[in-house]
Amino acid sequence: MTLVAPTLERLAHSVKVFNGYANVDRTWHEFVAATVPGPDLDRAEHRRLLHRWLNSWGCRIRYPREGEPDVFDTATADWWSMHGATLPRAPLRLLSDDELVALGNAYAALATSPAGPTRTLGPTAAAKALYALRPDTVMPWDAAIAVSLHGARDGAAFTRHLTLGRAWATAVIASAGVSEPELPAFLGRPGISLAKILDEYTYVFITLGHEHV
Repeated sequence: MTLVAPTLERLAHSVKVFNGYANVDRTWHEFVAATVPGPDLDRAEHRRLLHRWLNSWGCRIRYPREGEPDVFDTATADWWSMHGATLPRAPLRLLSDDELVALGNAYAALATSPAGPTRTLGPTAAAKALYALRPDTVMPWDAAIAVSLHGARDGAAFTRHLTLGRAWATAVIASAGVSEPELPAFLGRPGISLAKILDEYTYVFITLGHEHV
């Protein structure tokens, strides 16, 4: 599927949809406030907060029962020790091709990391976790978005997804005529990154199946 690139009119539609959900950003703002100045998965408390935030976004990652090892905690800590220091921090539109590939590789490793006794974290939760760690940098996805736009959910597909998001972000900023820090409020989603606003756009027009406006 080819999704029409976001225009200001079409973004206004997806923004209206998300702003219509009650408390849509509550758990996100709680996560951000609890991990100031930013998530650090070297800290056990931040790994716990990430686990709970992912579940608040529908990921259904089981919490360990009494006496069980915390598989998610251990695997996430191991993944962070390998990838955390190299995750780009720049806004999505400023990422280099090499940084996009690095994010795709980090995503692939995270998606296949254990998250419980019988499951891995998986593609959707891995994308959401990367967004939580780098909200200005990562445009997440879900299964419908990944398959519709890229035909796959592996690391190479995620790199293509971020490459598409980079092009969209550049075009939206140019058409809006405001700076990137000003853009979320200009679009009606203050406190939410442009990368996430673009994810919401794909969610409304692909996952929810809204007709073109």
